[in-house]
Amino acid sequence: MCTAIAYRTKRMYFGRNLDLEFSYREEVVITPRNFPLVMRRMPALERHYAMIGMAYVQDGFPLYYDAVNEAGLGGASLNFPGNAHYFPVCEHRDNIAPFELIPYLLGTCKNIAEVKERLSSVNLAAIPFSAALPLSPLHWIFSGEGGSVVVESTADGLHVYDDPAETLTNNPIFPAQLERLADFRPLSAFPPENRFSARLNLAVYSRGMGAMGLPGDFSSPSRYVRAAFVKENSLSDGTEEDDVTQFFHILGAVEQQRGCVRWDDKCEITVYSSCCNAETGTYYYTTYSNRQINAVEMAAEELDSQALARYPLQEKQNILYQNKKRPRG
Repeated sequence: MCTAIAYRTKRMYFGRNLDLEFSYREEVVITPRNFPLVMRRMPALERHYAMIGMAYVQDGFPLYYDAVNEAGLGGASLNFPGNAHYFPVCEHRDNIAPFELIPYLLGTCKNIAEVKERLSSVNLAAIPFSAALPLSPLHWIFSGEGGSVVVESTADGLHVYDDPAETLTNNPIFPAQLERLADFRPLSAFPPENRFSARLNLAVYSRGMGAMGLPGDFSSPSRYVRAAFVKENSLSDGTEEDDVTQFFHILGAVEQQRGCVRWDDKCEITVYSSCCNAETGTYYYTTYSNRQINAVEMAAEELDSQALARYPLQEKQNILYQNKKRPRG
């Protein structure tokens, strides 16, 4: 299960937690403008916007989990089991395989208006990547100039929803996720008013009581509410370092620790957390085993090349010892 957000200060930051019980050995991958993105039922994108994000590269194709392009548009795919539905190839539509949607839209669109226009002719076709990588049940969030949208292909068709909270988790369908926020209208970052009784003097005995009732479990509906509340009330000073730090604190409110979500002999964890500055294309990440913030800059690469730039994740924990016991002798 996963959580994705867009966080806007002076700039937009886009990223996510990937919550799974395993890893595909994903990498930070930069796809330059002239890397040919070969599509299954559409003409290859020989030239397109450059993009950076987390991907699993299989047979030379970047299977992006999340990415941001050089125009500042971001996209992420999240698990959507039981609700995702893909369709047969349709002759009169743009047939896009689910694994192609992020590179297709980020390769051809610079803002949300263009995303909506492209999606108006898309059929999400039931085309797996390979026999070893079958179809995954997914839905998507795209964020950029013009806001955020959620894309869901369900049995009754392809839906594109405006997402004013700029937040997405997994199930249920997005309209139900957004509607549930109304249940938590009384929550506040400020101390609560006493509306229980005008006669009883009920003390505010602790800071943070305004958010009493905020869900604390790991289910996707609860993570949606908690992530939206924390993001909407977050403050940072507008510097890159503080904005990025705050972004990771927001994701930290919904991260999963090993042992808290289990079934059989498996444990789901937050495999990685990401944050990309959509203006500069700087991709920051942490992993479950390495809490240091690592960064890869898209601008440092030759963006007119034809080869992917790939950066393996730094998995070893990096601890700064401010003092260290010296051996005696």
